[in-house]
Amino acid sequence: MVKLEVGMRLRLKKPHPCGSEVWEVLKTGVDVRLRCCGCGRTVLLPREKVLRLLRSAEGPSYTS
Repeated sequence: MVKLEVGMRLRLKKPHPCGSEVWEVLKTGVDVRLRCCGCGRTVLLPREKVLRLLRSAEGPSYTS
């Protein structure tokens, strides 16, 4: 099981209508808030659904 952290970039199985498959995690918990890296739209999905749709994950992107 993947431990979701704020700042991670996730590649999901289904693309967003804008064409992007990459999402950034903004909030974790029972529900996960994601921002589309293509158009900037935010969505709130249940954690189970995110884990089921997950194809790959990259570590948090820290900006120093």
